[in-house]
Amino acid sequence: MIEINIHTDGASRGNPGKAAIAYVIEGLPSGKVEFAETIGETTNNQAEYQALVRALTNLSEFSPSNYEINCYADSELMVKQLNGEYRVKDALLRPHFQAIQDIVKDFKKLGNNFTFIAVRRAENKRADELGNMALDDEKRQEIH
Repeated sequence: MIEINIHTDGASRGNPGKAAIAYVIEGLPSGKVEFAETIGETTNNQAEYQALVRALTNLSEFSPSNYEINCYADSELMVKQLNGEYRVKDALLRPHFQAIQDIVKDFKKLGNNFTFIAVRRAENKRADELGNMALDDEKRQEIH
């Protein structure tokens, strides 16, 4: 199977505080996709989930079938929840968790396999950089 690798990151300065999401999708026939934006004020965990929802939503526009889709994130909590190792107790995370489950279910109908993998920040470097750049750019805009 051909692989698609997704690296996601959510960042929150303040927790809750100003937040951003970012992702990198590699392995698409059309090339690599990078995305980052600020999302207002939220917690880091909510931003992590929102980043993955946005990445998977973007990926669905390409209608991939028969791919091995690997989702890398530096949020061990999110990955363990998605892998069924932890329950989702936070009511504000449940809608994002359910959205991911629904999107994955649709992808699996197209013959795709999914893996959720927790990595260290250093192994998620580009997504982390993109999220921080989005927060820094917003800060610069507020100053000027």
